[in-house]
Amino acid sequence: MFLNQEKLIHHLNMTVEAACKQPANIFGYGIWTHHITHVVKYAKLLAERLKADKEVVEIAAILHDYAGIKDQALEEEHHIHGANLAGEILKNYGYPQEKIIQVKQCIERHRGSVRLEQSSPEVICVTSADGMAHIDQILSLLYMVYKERGMDIETGRIYVKEKIQRTWNKLCPEAQDIMQEKYKAVMKVLA
Repeated sequence: MFLNQEKLIHHLNMTVEAACKQPANIFGYGIWTHHITHVVKYAKLLAERLKADKEVVEIAAILHDYAGIKDQALEEEHHIHGANLAGEILKNYGYPQEKIIQVKQCIERHRGSVRLEQSSPEVICVTSADGMAHIDQILSLLYMVYKERGMDIETGRIYVKEKIQRTWNKLCPEAQDIMQEKYKAVMKVLA
């Protein structure tokens, strides 16, 4: 069943948001409200600026963390499992195979802690948007380290600071231009 772009994106949003609401989701509903929606926003903004395929970028941004949300056991390698899961989902919707490949590449390569080649504008958009959301939504990272992972103040501060530094380094120049002031402010707080 092939849905038009608008209906497909609506279905994907509903699917991922529903998974975010599940008690089994270790990240809580905040991963939807304070991460995924922001990744989508920034990915679309960058797609415009980098002349990337907006549809591929938006779909990949929606699905980029889905595997880890759906199943905690997949979280460590959610970029790999997520790409495979996205491929299955999109195939079931009758999405074109060449675009499925692009979406899967975006998801596979979005992680800042796993350095993979960012070979296309679409991959660059999703990878940078993921990082932009971490900087923009610093409170969600702080919530994760203190509430969900139970870190003490100093361990959590160091963890978040190092993550934000890695994140900054993975941003494309256009994303760094957009996030420069927020990055400086976050790093001041974490100093």
